[in-house]
Amino acid sequence: MARIIAIDFGMRRVGIASTDPLQIIASPLTTVSNKEAVDYIHDFCNKEEVETIVVGQPFRMSGELSDVESEILKFIDKLKEKLPNMPFARCDERYTSKMAMQALIDSGVKKKQRRDKSLLDSTSASLILQDYLENRI
Repeated sequence: MARIIAIDFGMRRVGIASTDPLQIIASPLTTVSNKEAVDYIHDFCNKEEVETIVVGQPFRMSGELSDVESEILKFIDKLKEKLPNMPFARCDERYTSKMAMQALIDSGVKKKQRRDKSLLDSTSASLILQDYLENRI
Protein backbone atom coordinates (compact mmCIF):
# COMPACT_ATOMS: atom_id res chain seq x y z
CA MET A 1 0.00 0.00 0.00
CA ALA A 2 1.00 3.60 -0.42
CA ARG A 3 1.15 6.37 2.14
CA ILE A 4 -1.39 9.13 2.57
CA ILE A 5 -0.15 12.57 3.54
CA ALA A 6 -2.05 15.44 5.10
CA ILE A 7 -1.43 19.16 5.02
CA ASP A 8 -2.29 21.82 7.58
CA PHE A 9 -1.88 24.93 5.43
CA GLY A 10 -0.84 28.23 6.93
CA MET A 11 0.21 31.51 5.39
CA ARG A 12 3.67 31.18 6.99
CA ARG A 13 4.09 27.48 7.72
CA VAL A 14 2.65 24.24 6.38
CA GLY A 15 2.39 21.24 8.69
CA ILE A 16 2.72 17.86 7.02
CA ALA A 17 1.84 14.41 8.34
CA SER A 18 2.09 10.96 6.81
CA THR A 19 0.73 7.50 7.37
CA ASP A 20 2.86 4.41 7.51
CA PRO A 21 2.77 2.33 4.30
CA LEU A 22 -0.09 0.20 5.70
CA GLN A 23 -2.14 3.35 6.39
CA ILE A 24 -2.67 2.48 10.04
CA ILE A 25 -0.89 5.27 11.91
CA ALA A 26 -0.86 9.01 11.19
CA SER A 27 2.32 10.71 12.39
CA PRO A 28 3.64 14.26 12.18
CA LEU A 29 6.25 14.45 9.44
CA THR A 30 7.55 18.02 9.39
CA THR A 31 6.67 21.67 9.11
CA VAL A 32 8.08 23.71 6.25
CA SER A 33 7.75 27.32 5.22
CA ASN A 34 4.83 28.11 2.96
CA LYS A 35 7.24 28.96 0.14
CA GLU A 36 9.03 25.59 0.37
CA ALA A 37 5.93 23.43 0.82
CA VAL A 38 5.08 22.60 -2.81
CA ASP A 39 8.64 21.53 -3.59
CA TYR A 40 8.92 19.55 -0.35
CA ILE A 41 5.68 17.67 -1.00
CA HIS A 42 6.62 17.05 -4.64
CA ASP A 43 9.99 15.62 -3.58
CA PHE A 44 8.39 13.49 -0.85
CA CYS A 45 5.88 12.06 -3.34
CA ASN A 46 8.71 11.21 -5.72
CA LYS A 47 10.66 9.39 -2.98
CA GLU A 48 7.73 7.65 -1.30
CA GLU A 49 4.70 6.02 -2.83
CA VAL A 50 1.81 8.34 -1.95
CA GLU A 51 -1.80 7.42 -2.69
CA THR A 52 -3.63 10.61 -1.69
CA ILE A 53 -2.96 14.09 -0.35
CA VAL A 54 -5.46 15.31 2.24
CA VAL A 55 -5.69 19.06 2.74
CA GLY A 56 -7.37 20.60 5.75
CA GLN A 57 -10.45 22.67 5.04
CA PRO A 58 -10.84 25.61 7.45
CA PHE A 59 -14.44 26.16 8.50
CA ARG A 60 -15.58 28.85 10.90
CA MET A 61 -17.83 28.06 13.85
CA SER A 62 -20.78 29.22 11.69
CA GLY A 63 -19.98 26.56 9.10
CA GLU A 64 -18.71 29.07 6.53
CA LEU A 65 -15.30 28.61 4.97
CA SER A 66 -12.52 30.75 6.41
CA ASP A 67 -10.90 33.52 4.34
CA VAL A 68 -7.71 31.46 3.98
CA GLU A 69 -9.60 28.92 1.83
CA SER A 70 -8.86 30.93 -1.33
CA GLU A 71 -5.12 30.66 -0.58
CA ILE A 72 -5.47 26.94 0.09
CA LEU A 73 -7.13 26.47 -3.29
CA LYS A 74 -4.23 28.29 -4.99
CA PHE A 75 -1.81 26.05 -3.07
CA ILE A 76 -3.68 22.92 -4.20
CA ASP A 77 -3.57 24.16 -7.81
CA LYS A 78 0.23 24.53 -7.56
CA LEU A 79 0.49 20.99 -6.18
CA LYS A 80 -1.73 19.66 -8.96
CA GLU A 81 0.59 21.23 -11.53
CA LYS A 82 3.54 19.33 -10.03
CA LEU A 83 1.57 16.15 -9.26
CA PRO A 84 -1.12 15.98 -11.97
CA ASN A 85 -2.13 12.37 -11.30
CA MET A 86 -2.35 12.68 -7.51
CA PRO A 87 -5.81 12.44 -5.94
CA PHE A 88 -6.64 15.14 -3.40
CA ALA A 89 -9.14 15.00 -0.56
CA ARG A 90 -10.36 17.65 1.85
CA CYS A 91 -11.01 17.21 5.54
CA ASP A 92 -12.58 19.57 8.08
CA GLU A 93 -9.81 21.01 10.23
CA ARG A 94 -11.93 22.81 12.84
CA TYR A 95 -10.41 22.62 16.30
CA THR A 96 -7.28 20.74 15.17
CA SER A 97 -4.95 23.41 16.56
CA LYS A 98 -6.64 23.29 19.97
CA MET A 99 -6.66 19.48 19.94
CA ALA A 100 -3.01 19.42 18.85
CA MET A 101 -2.02 21.72 21.71
CA GLN A 102 -3.91 19.52 24.18
CA ALA A 103 -2.25 16.41 22.73
CA LEU A 104 1.17 18.02 23.21
CA ILE A 105 0.30 18.92 26.81
CA ASP A 106 -1.08 15.44 27.50
CA SER A 107 2.03 13.80 26.08
CA GLY A 108 4.26 15.78 28.43
CA VAL A 109 5.84 18.21 25.96
CA LYS A 110 7.40 21.03 27.97
CA LYS A 111 5.91 24.52 27.77
CA LYS A 112 9.03 25.91 26.09
CA GLN A 113 8.84 23.26 23.34
CA ARG A 114 5.09 23.90 22.86
CA ARG A 115 5.92 27.49 21.89
CA ASP A 116 7.50 26.09 18.73
CA LYS A 117 4.60 26.59 16.31
CA SER A 118 6.09 24.14 13.81
CA LEU A 119 5.47 21.30 16.27
CA LEU A 120 1.86 22.41 16.59
CA ASP A 121 1.41 22.60 12.79
CA SER A 122 2.71 19.09 12.09
CA THR A 123 0.67 17.71 14.99
CA SER A 124 -2.43 19.42 13.57
CA ALA A 125 -1.70 17.81 10.20
CA SER A 126 -1.54 14.40 11.88
CA LEU A 127 -4.95 15.02 13.49
CA ILE A 128 -6.40 15.96 10.09
CA LEU A 129 -4.94 12.77 8.68
CA GLN A 130 -6.21 10.62 11.55
CA ASP A 131 -9.70 12.08 11.06
CA TYR A 132 -9.50 11.30 7.34
CA LEU A 133 -8.42 7.71 8.04
CA GLU A 134 -11.24 7.17 10.50
CA ASN A 135 -13.95 8.62 8.25
CA ARG A 136 -13.03 7.49 4.76
CA ILE A 137 -15.29 5.07 3.00
